Amino acid sequence: MKIASEPKVVVVGGGTGLSVLLKGLKEYTSQLTAVVTVSDDGGSSGRLRAQLGVLPPGDIRSCLVALAETENLMDKVFQHRFLEGDGLKGHSLGNLLLVAMTEITGDFESAIEEVSKVLKVRGKVVPATLEQVVLAASMHDGTTVYGETAIREYPASIERLYLMPDNCQPVPASLNAIAEADAIVVGPGSLYSSIIPNLLVNGLTDAIKASSAATFYISNIMTEQGETDGFTAADHLKVIADHIGVDLFDYMVVNSGKIDLPRLERYLAEKAKPVAPIYEPILDGKVEIIAADLVSDDEVAWHHPDKLARVIIDAIHKLD
Repeated sequence: MKIASEPKVVVVGGGTGLSVLLKGLKEYTSQLTAVVTVSDDGGSSGRLRAQLGVLPPGDIRSCLVALAETENLMDKVFQHRFLEGDGLKGHSLGNLLLVAMTEITGDFESAIEEVSKVLKVRGKVVPATLEQVVLAASMHDGTTVYGETAIREYPASIERLYLMPDNCQPVPASLNAIAEADAIVVGPGSLYSSIIPNLLVNGLTDAIKASSAATFYISNIMTEQGETDGFTAADHLKVIADHIGVDLFDYMVVNSGKIDLPRLERYLAEKAKPVAPIYEPILDGKVEIIAADLVSDDEVAWHHPDKLARVIIDAIHKLD
């Protein structure tokens, strides 16, 4: 496979993990497409969704800021969150601007394009679907729970996720980007709220499977209480395969770096532990493991943007 100096990379996910990865990748290529989950129903996004019937803008906003060419005052404006004010408290200004732009342009896709111009975004941000989807979960206690926030707060563990409606359609721009990609990267991000919901959008997984691109899954560094307690990296992949019915990935990227004791103790207090990197054959030996020190230098145990991006870009160029 002949790969250009700036490879075409599609990144699928949501939440903080996706923004971190995009921030690193934009330094290596401008041929980026972020396919972003739209099932969020909490916080500012959830309020805007409930009150105005718009798609949740929060993850979209974070990706736009992550891909902005420079971290300037405008970026800070988009991320500004009001701390007080009747009706304003808790809202991000960027969320409000995206909603306003949607009303001005007439649709969410056009709003994202216009905001991308303002921020001089390197790449393209695309919602996973333009339909109002609700995340539903069958829990191990037999209960069905509706809504991402309710699922996260429910005390029983998740057995299976669903999207409602189950025939929601992907955005054509995401399918085109997947078809032309050199690499498709899924994660990092919350397994049940950022990763699987995207892959449940009708036709998205089929498009990834049909693509000639190399496919990567980025394992989280830490487990999440109530969702992935005790999970290894392999467990994440197995849950994805159970939901979509296919083995989707050529590579899995896992963290082999150490987390310092002060950070580790803070996470342990929240019942989160490092995700164990698994080197044994995964999914019948079809997935190659790439292990590297990926831990950030911040107070939180997140991926370091440049460390993670370099691992992916190096792996892509080795395919050439």
